[in-house]
Amino acid sequence: MHTTKGKTIAQCLSERIDYGTNPEKTQNSELISSYACEPRTADAEFLASKKCYEQITGRCEATNVIAYQVRQSFKPGEVSPEEANRIGYDFAMRFLKGKHAFIVCTHNDKKHIHNHIYWNSTSLDCKRKFRNFWRSTDAVAKLSDLICTEHKMSIVADPQRRGISYNKWLGNRAKVSHRELLRIAIDAALSKKPHDFDAFLALLTAEGYRAKRGKYLSFDHDDFKQKVRISTLGEGYSEEEIRAVIQGQRSHTPQKRRTVKRAERPQTIIDIQAKLAEGKGDAYRRWATVENLKRMAKTKLYMDEHHLDYAALAERKNALVKQEAELTARIAQAQTRLAEINVLKTHIVNYSKTKDVYVAYRKSGYSKKYLEEHEADIIIHKAAKKAFDELGVKKLPTVKNLQVEFAELLSAKKTAYVDLKKVRDEMRELSIHKTNYEELRDLEEREDRKEKERGRE
Repeated sequence: MHTTKGKTIAQCLSERIDYGTNPEKTQNSELISSYACEPRTADAEFLASKKCYEQITGRCEATNVIAYQVRQSFKPGEVSPEEANRIGYDFAMRFLKGKHAFIVCTHNDKKHIHNHIYWNSTSLDCKRKFRNFWRSTDAVAKLSDLICTEHKMSIVADPQRRGISYNKWLGNRAKVSHRELLRIAIDAALSKKPHDFDAFLALLTAEGYRAKRGKYLSFDHDDFKQKVRISTLGEGYSEEEIRAVIQGQRSHTPQKRRTVKRAERPQTIIDIQAKLAEGKGDAYRRWATVENLKRMAKTKLYMDEHHLDYAALAERKNALVKQEAELTARIAQAQTRLAEINVLKTHIVNYSKTKDVYVAYRKSGYSKKYLEEHEADIIIHKAAKKAFDELGVKKLPTVKNLQVEFAELLSAKKTAYVDLKKVRDEMRELSIHKTNYEELRDLEEREDRKEKERGRE
């Protein structure tokens, strides 16, 4: 979300957030939740954080990005407005990791319930900015899909992408490292099969990259702050390796992004008859039969290793459900208090910084001229006083004490999140093995009945 030409940051923030918090769309504001800010004063708080950022870092806004927004839609009739809001809040907490203030506004004025999630471009400590990153759209979609799956809701199984090419995206949007840009340019030059190294350099020169000869070969560009040495680009990009590619002595493979292989997870037994009814053939039946034996064996091995029978399996799952509820409640309590501390801390700092301005405003007899000159500071001061009244704060705590409490709560919350992930992973694994065990038990019972029937014959 950018500033609009001819309008102040305060005006732009107010207009955008007012749309999201519209009472007619949010069930009289009941479908609004927030983290580290108050929805009614969010525009003033976002503005205050930007002023703090400039004071702390000494840096002015490099771009006109004032906030970010994600719109999250749900299938009609599948989710209640309240659950949609909780899902939006969970998404924002997991995506932003508690580092940015945000608001989740759930609109139920359309057939499809949807969330407008706004977050401040400035971090809570006012020392950093949120930086958009390559393929952030995919990251947002995957996290949203994961959370919706956890809530047993449908997702878009085959999304139709309307993206632009990688090179166009680089030109229009993101800040990519200089080394990555140079590697891309080298990949493009080598794909044109230059006849010698000078022709290769000429192709790079045409793209704005100037070769610099010294002890090492390096490249300069108008957009680079300093030269990039070719020997720092990684495997496949040294001068010797590039010369070998040009001479046909080796092939060139563009550098790929590293991927992390996920640990193998247990899987439920395949319903072979259902798959055959869908049109699968004999080859699939043979494969699925062998695969089911492997999955059953893993379930048997798991139960033997953990000394579990069916009753113990169900008992352990019930214990994990209880543990999950306790950890979730503990995290929710910590998040609520962390949000209160952030709001309180921000307002204490703002109150202190704008106190003299407001006192002067009061002494001026609430002059309209003085208000126009100091409008932002006066709005911030009023917002701080209002927040203290709503929180029932009579004696202001010190920022230092709040920071100590915040650090302790944050550490406890992170520990609880780690424990919660372990519990959920174990629950998922137990559910799969329980289902497989039931299938295995039913199969054994059927085999026993067949043997008895053969015995009677």
